[in-house]
Amino acid sequence: MSRIAKMGVEVPAGVDVQVGAEQITVKGGGGELRLPTHALVKVSADGGRLSFLPVGESREANAMSGTMRQLVNNMVVGVSKGFEKKLNLVGVGFRAQAQGNKLNLQIGFSHPVEFEMPAGLKVETPAPTEIVVKGADRQAVGQMAAVIRAARPPEPYKGKGIRYADERVVIKETKKK
Repeated sequence: MSRIAKMGVEVPAGVDVQVGAEQITVKGGGGELRLPTHALVKVSADGGRLSFLPVGESREANAMSGTMRQLVNNMVVGVSKGFEKKLNLVGVGFRAQAQGNKLNLQIGFSHPVEFEMPAGLKVETPAPTEIVVKGADRQAVGQMAAVIRAARPPEPYKGKGIRYADERVVIKETKKK
């Protein structure tokens, strides 16, 4: 059995988990998330704890039990605490502005770049050069942060562009004569 799946998932107070034959639903203060169940994994709820057991002895069932456990754990953490990704803008005149569920970026192009946030995600700009993407769905938060970063990834000579807050950009040395 997978080492990850052996741990199970503790369900905190204020989070409601419904385990059905077709899907797992997690409700909490951060919203409601759904995940379809996998045929190779048996999910059982015992009070405030979820356990994940592989159906059969196959290698794929063993791997999927750990995967399902982590996906459900991310859902539980997402609806209780939430996830966030921080991005920084580096460059002269680069700035970001959040307006409701839209993000306006001035990132050195002749036109402003706009992003519409999908349902369930919020964007904040605590400073003109900082962007914070928040939400309950870990995958959606990471994907939206990656889409924003892809608008102007950091270039290797001066480091200008959009980067994650914890990203380290290696600056190349220029040519010498």
